[in-house]
Amino acid sequence: MFKMNFLRMRTRKALKKNNALRTSLPYQQAHNVGVLFTVEDKQKHLDVKEFIHLLEQDGKKVQVLEYLPLRKENYEFKFDFFTIKDLTFWGNINSTQAQKFLETPFDYLFYIDKEPNPLALYLLAASKAHCRVGRFVDKDEPFFEMMIGQNGTTKGLIETMYKYAKQIR
Repeated sequence: MFKMNFLRMRTRKALKKNNALRTSLPYQQAHNVGVLFTVEDKQKHLDVKEFIHLLEQDGKKVQVLEYLPLRKENYEFKFDFFTIKDLTFWGNINSTQAQKFLETPFDYLFYIDKEPNPLALYLLAASKAHCRVGRFVDKDEPFFEMMIGQNGTTKGLIETMYKYAKQIR
């Protein structure tokens, strides 16, 4: 699929050209937090909602963006989302929500997928976030400032991300 090849090229270019300030602000001082994930099932949706609630209890302003694959249900329509239909032939993501999300200089950006999604990786590469946190996958190191080695459930991944982010002082 040409779109995906162009998207991969754009992702590599975004990784090289992105000059956003990358730093790990102490968690207590962080204000803006982004959460990015791919819709999979009702349980993941509930786990992400619980995580957002935790972040909000900590006084964080949370912005969420989900990638909604074809034939997946968008539970509650609670979050901003984009789909494969927002990907142009030339590999651009043509979504106002996605554009706004990647231009936000989050203190922390949590990517909650166990398997990397090429569209989400592009957003991570182009993001202005200061500290991008995601699951450890060898080839994805350039996308993150903090990676979590976790092979269990989505809930386990979220809990581990939260635990380690809170320890940043």
